[in-house]
Amino acid sequence: MDIHEYQAKELFTEAGIPVPPGEVATTADEAEDIARRLGGRVVVKAQVHAGGRGKAGGVKLADSPEAAREYASAILGMEIKELIVKKVLVTPVEDIVSEAYVGVLIDRANQAPLFMVSPEGGVDIEQVAETNPDAIRKQSVDPRYGLLPHQAYALADFLYDDPKLVRQATKIVGQLYDAFTKNSCSLAEINPLIVTPQGEVKAIDAKVSIDENAFYRLPRVEAYRDLDAEPESESRAREAELSYVKLDGNVGCCVNGAGLAMATMDLVKYYGGEPANFLDIGGSSNPDKVVAALQIITADPSVKAILFNIFGGITRCDDVANGIVEATRRIDIKTPIVIRLTGTNEAEALEILGEAGFSAHTSMDEVVQKAVQIAAQA
Repeated sequence: MDIHEYQAKELFTEAGIPVPPGEVATTADEAEDIARRLGGRVVVKAQVHAGGRGKAGGVKLADSPEAAREYASAILGMEIKELIVKKVLVTPVEDIVSEAYVGVLIDRANQAPLFMVSPEGGVDIEQVAETNPDAIRKQSVDPRYGLLPHQAYALADFLYDDPKLVRQATKIVGQLYDAFTKNSCSLAEINPLIVTPQGEVKAIDAKVSIDENAFYRLPRVEAYRDLDAEPESESRAREAELSYVKLDGNVGCCVNGAGLAMATMDLVKYYGGEPANFLDIGGSSNPDKVVAALQIITADPSVKAILFNIFGGITRCDDVANGIVEATRRIDIKTPIVIRLTGTNEAEALEILGEAGFSAHTSMDEVVQKAVQIAAQA
């Protein structure tokens, strides 16, 4: 889950990272009041889960509270990459001598956190990697021991020549790692990390993504979720305790178990189709979850065929069958449904479906081929 800049800065501040003060406004009047309290020049920044805010006109420098009000009025309600701006962050303008990049993310290949730093900050790290890869230093962190002091120092020393700046940056690198681990982040970055004319190192921007699997022990962080920025289908899936990811195809998949779901999508591709989603109803489904799954799938206009692939272990096939029948009673489903049910209570499931006018297959290849063919002909 991505969080807003102002929320990321709250986490950074808690970790001790020097972050300029700032407040969030939802109206132009509030932005003017905040700018007046802060004094001096301020920057008004759109708070949306999208890059390129500056290029879209969502970041403005204001020389006065009145100007802050004017800019906030223009930014609030603005659409940036199909997201409506509902909040702005008002924070003091900082004089900048230099900009650097510091970030840490999960390196899945090595199953460890990976630091990346560059003295070329203020631009996308991907751009730096393409144009000047030697300007990036990487450091893998053994999660058993955490970031060691000499590693933090080596990263900071790559950014600056001045020992005073290196000391400050060393501390910030360590604090960033603390914020990263404490909040179960998958990404935490400062871009840019600036040096002021007074020789202070500060984080004036923040980007954080958090692993949703940690929410059970991080309720405060879960409250950072912005439902307005989240697709409705994903919100509904989460509420129904379904694992759902929207894809670009036209075969809607409803499967039990992540492994079988991945295998099903692979088979859809193998037979020339394109999956419209990843949807796992879980290992102990009930009819209501199946109804919710069908509501989500049928809400996607790109879906031309619905594929059920259920292998009943803990999941009972009759529960799934009852869910399919109940969903057709509640929803006007015009999209063809192709069903494979095998395993626990398979006979009962086939009887339930037969009474409702459905047929089911037991061959995985057969049911996938049929779904792909229906979607192609639609």
